[in-house]
Amino acid sequence: MATVADHVISALKISGVRRVYGLPGDSLNGFTDAIRRSGDISWEHVRHEESAAFAAAADAGLTGQLAVCAGSCGPGNLHLINGLFDAHRSRVPVLAIAAHIPRTEIGSEYFQETHPQDLFRECSVYCELVSTPEMAPRILQMAMRAAVEQNGVAVVVIPGEIFLQRAAETDWALRPVLPTRSVMRPDDESLRQAADILNAARHVTILGGAGVAGSHDGLIQLATMLQAPIVHALRGKEFIEYDNPFDVGMTGLLGFASGYKAIKEADTLLMLGTDFPYQQFYPEGAKVIQVDIRGRNLGRRTPIDLGLRGTVKDTLAALMPLLRPKQDREHLERALSHYRKTRKSLDALAVNDRDRTPIRPEYVAGLANRLAAEDAVFTCDVGSPVVWAARYLTMNGRRRLIGSFNHGTMANALPHAIGAQTAFPNRQVVALAGDGGLTMLFGELVTLIQNRLPVKVIVFNNSSLNFVELEMKAAGIVTFGTDLVNPDFAAVAQSMGVFGRRVTEPGHLETALREAFAHDGPAVVDVVTARQELSIPPAITAEQAKGFSLYAIRTILAGRADELLDLVSTNVARRLLD
Repeated sequence: MATVADHVISALKISGVRRVYGLPGDSLNGFTDAIRRSGDISWEHVRHEESAAFAAAADAGLTGQLAVCAGSCGPGNLHLINGLFDAHRSRVPVLAIAAHIPRTEIGSEYFQETHPQDLFRECSVYCELVSTPEMAPRILQMAMRAAVEQNGVAVVVIPGEIFLQRAAETDWALRPVLPTRSVMRPDDESLRQAADILNAARHVTILGGAGVAGSHDGLIQLATMLQAPIVHALRGKEFIEYDNPFDVGMTGLLGFASGYKAIKEADTLLMLGTDFPYQQFYPEGAKVIQVDIRGRNLGRRTPIDLGLRGTVKDTLAALMPLLRPKQDREHLERALSHYRKTRKSLDALAVNDRDRTPIRPEYVAGLANRLAAEDAVFTCDVGSPVVWAARYLTMNGRRRLIGSFNHGTMANALPHAIGAQTAFPNRQVVALAGDGGLTMLFGELVTLIQNRLPVKVIVFNNSSLNFVELEMKAAGIVTFGTDLVNPDFAAVAQSMGVFGRRVTEPGHLETALREAFAHDGPAVVDVVTARQELSIPPAITAEQAKGFSLYAIRTILAGRADELLDLVSTNVARRLLD
């Protein structure tokens, strides 16, 4: 008779799972030993359970299939929680196996005791405790089903001794859990209402998000019919901006002025598969139609005139025959013209600025974009790296972009890259890492060596928590507590057996990146970048302008005028000379 752990492995195997990310621990021994004996599922060893959850999130996000991570009891599975929040908010199917203390000790304040069902409930669509061996197969099946059908995290909590107990075969363990396929669109009357609004509109703008995935052709046909500029939210970038003559860039705090303007000037906004959260970037007085597969999302960011529940692909297919082609291109041409100007001004910054140092971060991102493979997977840390990724990475329908775009946590780029490279060993994976984010989970560089993962890590080394400093400046606060004393990241990488290059001169950057990308193994390129480069949002409020003024005054009064001069020389003088 097989153990419970054996049955778990069998259920995962027939459902298409081929790897589990995690860190061993005594309460997981029965599970990891079953993996060892199975020979069908690999144990992807990382140095921190948080990284295991991040890696599983990237794996699931790229493959669209269930990914699995595991943690031992107490602190072990508790470390999973930040990565699981990221997976849950990114809406990717992840199963977490959370080992627990001995069942008879639960409630006794036993060594390492926590209450996983309570801890993980907020970041999961399903979370349940297996109290007996007989419960395990059915709970596991329900957990996997919830994860793949709701595109979220499911957590199964199992006391360590139950993994080792014997259990008879049951029908529950013999059937694969695979996602269902459905057509989901609004009813005919709702579609007719949407068509009436769009047919009567003069200036339609489309705002698309991650829900547009798989609907690129339909989106372009729709924009052609409506003569509508297309703006994307960050998570929609990889699915929307390529082969798109209607693209006018991104909106939001990291976006372009052109995207902001195209939305603000619309009399009708059509939201497709986006839960874009920032209310200040929505139009005032415009009619709003929102399409989302999750009905609860409708109207929660801005008041809407019509909510349509369904997938973008199915909804557009049913809506298109009801629309009348528009001839007036005034709104579209104005938006495209503004985008071309905005794009030109952004691209003008992504250059070697006459060999000036420190190196512009825009130049780093622009070069990485140009030199990377046509099917590269990019991951990016939250903070300034995500700004440069959003503005300078070019998507082409084959490239992918993974980040903590909803949860917004530090330290995601490297562990996301681990999951991406594990799932696609023959594909180029490039992690755009901040110095703060990289050092938070620095130990995962060892994982690259141990697991033979040829991830290319580009470090934006500005010796600061750069985006936090920008937030302080916008609020009129003198920067404080944001300094980072960094090592030579390339030298540290080399000491681990990782290819490393440190770049302080812009003229050396291209050679270093080419060498790193060509290296047959993991590589770290440590680039010393400008600390005072401002990533200004497309719309500056009066409060933000006031904040920058207060920051300047308070910085001088604090005796730090040199910082202010550096800020001016980096952002003003450069642009005047350009």
